[in-house]
Amino acid sequence: LGTWQVKRLHWKSEIIAERQAGRAAPPLAALPEKFDPAQHEFRKVRVSGRFVHAKEIHLAALTPRGNHAFHIITPMRLDGGGIMLVNRGWVPRDRKDPATRGVGQVEGEVSVEGYLRVPPPLSWAQRLAGIKNDPVKNVWLYADLAEMERFAALGAIKPFILEMGPGEAPGGFPAGGVTRFELPNDHLQYVITWYSMALIGIVIYLLYHRRRARELAGARPA
Repeated sequence: LGTWQVKRLHWKSEIIAERQAGRAAPPLAALPEKFDPAQHEFRKVRVSGRFVHAKEIHLAALTPRGNHAFHIITPMRLDGGGIMLVNRGWVPRDRKDPATRGVGQVEGEVSVEGYLRVPPPLSWAQRLAGIKNDPVKNVWLYADLAEMERFAALGAIKPFILEMGPGEAPGGFPAGGVTRFELPNDHLQYVITWYSMALIGIVIYLLYHRRRARELAGARPA
């Protein structure tokens, strides 16, 4: 288990380094025609178009303080053609209804800036738990681009989501800046814990058998 955690430590460190490298790279001049996650994910880009608010998607999430919330993912008709999903940020559960944040439903031409993301696949635990979206109620537990494309019914969408950067949205919501560049990385302490437990187990094993050997030696007939 300690060796497994060492591998996990290197894996998580590489992921964080890749995210930070994308963040530090110069902004893209335009959306890539052929999207390559290795080159383009976590890169900043500015786009212009019009939001299709009637087709916004409500993705279950947490606020920065850990409270239940929703990410508002809104399709955008791009000026250059095509449809792209934009994660505009989070709203509290009581602001899920667009009517409660009408001032934030900006109409007309807009220009937004953010980071390109590819939704992560479901983990084995989520698949085992049978996690499913509910497009009928517009409640989503994970981002599925193919499923969201069918829900929006606006034609083919880009194979990524633009997560808007932080900024003061009209009315305060949705609150952008949801891109996570830092991830919890506690694997080093797990490495120490598992190797320590293994060492303690070995010591106990040796002491036990040493004691047993002495007891057996003392019990032999003269």
